[in-house]
Amino acid sequence: MNSPDDAVICSAKGCRAPAVWVLAWNNPKLHTPDRRKTWLACDEHREHLSNFLGLRGFLKDVVTLAEWEASPRP
Repeated sequence: MNSPDDAVICSAKGCRAPAVWVLAWNNPKLHTPDRRKTWLACDEHREHLSNFLGLRGFLKDVVTLAEWEASPRP
């Protein structure tokens, strides 16, 4: 059983809500094209965080946390 310390929470500043979404991104000035950094988002902050990354050209993908956890990682 997971402890409360294992809870996956939203990356928005000050938010403690459970994460539902994974926003995969990279900064092409810092990262190789295949590298993916992640931010986690609750339903309330998904659009705001996506817009922040999208305006900078960093956002690569938005998927549910369940999809992200089920997908194979290198």
